[in-house]
Amino acid sequence: MNSNIAIEMRGITKRFGKVVANDSIDLIIKKGEILSLLGENGSGKTTLMNMLAGIYQPDEGQIFAEGEPLTIRSPKDAYECGIGMIHQHYKLVDVFTAAQNIVLGLKDEKLDLKTINSKVKEICDRYSFIIDPSMKIYDMSVSQKQTVEIVKVLYRGADILILDEPTAVLTPQETEKLFTVLRNMRADGKAIVIITHKLNEVMAISDEVAVLRKGKYIGTVKTCETSPQALTDMMVGHAVTLNIDRPKYDSQFPRLKVEGLTCVDDEGITKLDGVTFTAKGGEILGVAGIAGSGQKELLESITGLYPIKQGTVDFVTDEGKEKNLVGLTPMQIRKTGVGMAFVPEDRLGMGLVGSMGMTGNMMLRSWKKGKGVFLNRKSPEELAKKVWDELEVVTPSTSFPVRRLSGGNVQKVLVGREIASLPKILMTAYPVRGLDINTSYAIYNLLTEQKMNGVSVIFVGEDLDVLLELCDRILVLCGGKVSGIVDARTATKEEIGFMMTTVGGKEAADVQ
Repeated sequence: MNSNIAIEMRGITKRFGKVVANDSIDLIIKKGEILSLLGENGSGKTTLMNMLAGIYQPDEGQIFAEGEPLTIRSPKDAYECGIGMIHQHYKLVDVFTAAQNIVLGLKDEKLDLKTINSKVKEICDRYSFIIDPSMKIYDMSVSQKQTVEIVKVLYRGADILILDEPTAVLTPQETEKLFTVLRNMRADGKAIVIITHKLNEVMAISDEVAVLRKGKYIGTVKTCETSPQALTDMMVGHAVTLNIDRPKYDSQFPRLKVEGLTCVDDEGITKLDGVTFTAKGGEILGVAGIAGSGQKELLESITGLYPIKQGTVDFVTDEGKEKNLVGLTPMQIRKTGVGMAFVPEDRLGMGLVGSMGMTGNMMLRSWKKGKGVFLNRKSPEELAKKVWDELEVVTPSTSFPVRRLSGGNVQKVLVGREIASLPKILMTAYPVRGLDINTSYAIYNLLTEQKMNGVSVIFVGEDLDVLLELCDRILVLCGGKVSGIVDARTATKEEIGFMMTTVGGKEAADVQ
């Protein structure tokens, strides 16, 4: 028995009905190492780790810790085995303090705040966390909430930590702080598993990389002996080009003018404060900002879904005439012939009707005829079949409920439907969040195709590497205000990261 092995999974199989999520997987997790778990959407990564965390139980196979078989029937069992999982969506009570959340559910824990705070401080000092135990969760940033989740599993004695997409909504500076903490935990002998799609981060933080494909284990490689291209080929099963093309559209022109846009929520909190910019036809305008900086409100206010307190939103026609959109509902905007498409963050809330199939969801749009890959469809059924074929949507049929599709396939349906509406303006909110490499690059290519058709594409993203490579300009939001607009060809991640946390950072000359 190798004393360096923390966990060994042998022949793990998990089925959901007829779907085999994990197919006889063998995996070794080592002490004092960081293992990245890679795979396309639906490859079984999270399902596999959820069995370690006690959320699911395997149908076949066995889990071993230091050579001894484990039976993990619940998260409580997992904690008792020294295993803790930090999920992508944090499980915290907003009105409680950090300390209260950390001890929540511990029946034997005496709620002596002095003792709790002392133990929390000891953990923080040991691994370089920065946290105020008395701070309420609702007052915390995303990275602070993540810190509470990590401290919570360490407080419970976890020696094996699983992090699901831990950097999804962090700035570059916050990501580097997290990596510093993870390296400190690795040096302390902790075994760490990271589920992620960001290959640059895999190369920066992990010791080894395990790859799953369609529920099967493909192999584990040392990070120092591989490359992003090789890992992508392992995930997909064939060679994939990892370059995002950014051709320049020669005739860029103003398509959307936003000036002094101010929005206030029901509680009187200002969500957008004097936002001013111009989006051009034939460009991809990226929008960057830490979570909650006004990205959601920006897109929803433009599309008529969020009330505007002050400011103007003008659509510029091909003839150069301006149409004011303030105060119009989405249906009224559509009737003006503006030609606006929206891929929202909530795919199955505001985007698609989960109980309906592809065809039914296509019928929610009015279609125009024309030339192009998604056009000249005689019926929603034909359009659904075209999107199915062109975007390689994995579904039994066009009538199969979209809520039962994987996240990547749901996103393909939504993006395909919106592009099929022949928009002049295409707005997308985190269109590749949680998607695998193959699907992500398919979406990037679709957006670039729209740009080259003269469409004004507004792309709200969280991966700064992608924003810098895909977009022509990047608008940076901080606390509902515009910190600046930069040229994506010359800007740096560090510059944008600073602007995301500092109002009045570098102001670009082309702020209009």
